[in-house]
Amino acid sequence: MSKSIIQRLTLRQLTYLLALQEHQHFGRAAAACAVTQSTLSSALAELELILETQLVERSKRSLRFTAVGLVVAAHARDVIRSVEDLCEGLQSEREALVGTLRMAAIPTIAPFLLPRIVTAVGARWPRLRLFVREMLTSGACEALQRNTVDCVLLALPAECGDVAICEIMADQLLVAARPREGAALGEVSELTADPSRLLLLDEGHCLRDQALAACNLSNASSESPLIASTLQTLVQMVDAGLGVTFVPQMAVAAGILHGTRVTSRAIRPGVERRIALVWRKRSPRASDLQLLGATIRAAVIT
Repeated sequence: MSKSIIQRLTLRQLTYLLALQEHQHFGRAAAACAVTQSTLSSALAELELILETQLVERSKRSLRFTAVGLVVAAHARDVIRSVEDLCEGLQSEREALVGTLRMAAIPTIAPFLLPRIVTAVGARWPRLRLFVREMLTSGACEALQRNTVDCVLLALPAECGDVAICEIMADQLLVAARPREGAALGEVSELTADPSRLLLLDEGHCLRDQALAACNLSNASSESPLIASTLQTLVQMVDAGLGVTFVPQMAVAAGILHGTRVTSRAIRPGVERRIALVWRKRSPRASDLQLLGATIRAAVIT
């Protein structure tokens, strides 16, 4: 790309392009950008002229991004986010934890810790806007590397790329069953003998893999009679007498077993997952994220 083209490109044009991709409608995109539809259309036409290619196919009833348009939009998103990182990084040099931070949290942590975390962060850093999205570990780590989230609250070990780590707490893994179940609660050898009694979370949940690995039950998943997407579903199935499952201590402490006949017991000493906040090592807001991690740790261990 020639220097003259780069000099003619503007953040405004790229912002309008992303708004159009999000809303798939010129009027709605213009409203989201607080400009008139003609202003937005003119800016996009100018962008197409600069790049000498069609980005959007227009008709009276619909629009469709061309293949090139999708590529340009993906790069535009990276450019806009890099500029936002620059501005937020400069702001954080002047004052800690102001502006916006985007955090992903995995489903086996989010419902049990987020109420305390969001409350504590809001009280300690009132000028911070913390946006939280619940995501599976793989998707959250991918979003982190794509720069669409700033940090991830997850359970270690996890494959999340080249990240900085602020450990928050240890979370013991427990076996949950009804007392009248045939196996002695907590006797992992019983589960090994009859893996068909073991109820599991769906693939993609790191808790599933961590618990199976800790109990040397890596082959048990193929015989599981139930695969669930939430811990709450697993607990209800256990309460119905359909088998046993694994639950984290934080879920039990938050009351996930209340109102059921399910009880829990440690698998054995030392079987746990490590809860941590992670972020890209080269993040311009590394100092802010260290402070956020410390705030989260203080909130959940008190």
